[in-house]
Amino acid sequence: MEENKVLDEVKEVAEDTAKEVKDAAENAAAEVAEAAEKTAEEIKDTADVPASEQDGKAAPEYVLEIDDLYVEYDTEDALVKAVNGLNLKLRHGETVGLVGETGAGKTTTALSILRLVPDPPGVIKSGSIKVEGQNVMELSEAAMQEIRGNDVAMIFQDPMTALNPVFTVGEQIAETIRLHTDCTKDEADEKAGDMLEVVGIPRARGNEFPHQFSGGMKQRVVIAIALACNPKLLIADEPTTALDVTIQAQVLDIMRGLKDQFNTSMIMITHDLGIVAETCDSVAIIYAGRIVEYGTLVDVFKHTLHPYTEGLFNSLPNIHNRTAKLKPIKGLMCDPSNLPVGCPFADRCNYVTDACKEKLPEQRYVSDTHYVCCTAYDDPNFRLERSKENG
Repeated sequence: MEENKVLDEVKEVAEDTAKEVKDAAENAAAEVAEAAEKTAEEIKDTADVPASEQDGKAAPEYVLEIDDLYVEYDTEDALVKAVNGLNLKLRHGETVGLVGETGAGKTTTALSILRLVPDPPGVIKSGSIKVEGQNVMELSEAAMQEIRGNDVAMIFQDPMTALNPVFTVGEQIAETIRLHTDCTKDEADEKAGDMLEVVGIPRARGNEFPHQFSGGMKQRVVIAIALACNPKLLIADEPTTALDVTIQAQVLDIMRGLKDQFNTSMIMITHDLGIVAETCDSVAIIYAGRIVEYGTLVDVFKHTLHPYTEGLFNSLPNIHNRTAKLKPIKGLMCDPSNLPVGCPFADRCNYVTDACKEKLPEQRYVSDTHYVCCTAYDDPNFRLERSKENG
């Protein structure tokens, strides 16, 4: 009898406990559902509120704005005018290709954004450069140190010389992380290993030195350093020039994937129009320190406007007619220490007129996204041969 009584008591306690657990679970579920619904409403409300009301100020439309930039190198021999009134805007998540010959001012423009133009002899004479709405020309050197590698990162031309030979690659990635984030050495080392894996290198190789890596692997390490702090803007200065074609494709695939993953804006500096077609949303053709044509990929490739841009396309081999001769651009780029009064491309242009040599061409918009600097378009009937062929 006593055993039955004990069993009944245990059963009753178990039933009470089960009921309490069920009630608690239902209450918890209701609280979670209520909290989730509240959070969802808050997110929706926040999304509906303009950025200016969320943080007290409007979020900048552009991650980068360059306005009327002039950069010169004052050497013993001559005053070299490297960048001459350059204008460029870049939206969040957008990739622009900066295309031109050697000496056009591409790298100097990139270095100007980070205020790394070697001084002396280089000096940024005038203009403004805004990153996320902040004019970097007005910042102290200490403030620029915070921006470099954190908000704006750069992949330099030669991976062979971009890495320090006496430190392991893992240490060099971790150094960037520790400079810009509040973390311990162990946390930085762990993140450095993660970044190596992101670019396709086993984390175990983080303890190796640069000389133990091939050219393509070194470039991957440089990309890992540049992206370690998830910058808003990535400047890639001819990142595939020193690599063979197969490795070029791999590096470009990695850069595209990481750009999409982190929603990074990018400036791709290159001579290669094929790379531009693969990676860029818009194209800026630069000549003698000025952007002479700017537009979307379709604008520039299908509706070419500037004679220099046409010359770049004509210099490419024709895969449909392998016996066709190349059409190189005649002559050489003008001496930046002795620029002409008029259009700097006039002496090499097939469409040159007297008016081209008398004044510097101004921007002429043909659509909301496409402009050209060419005096020939003063004639409303003027068209390039390439434009005629493309219809």
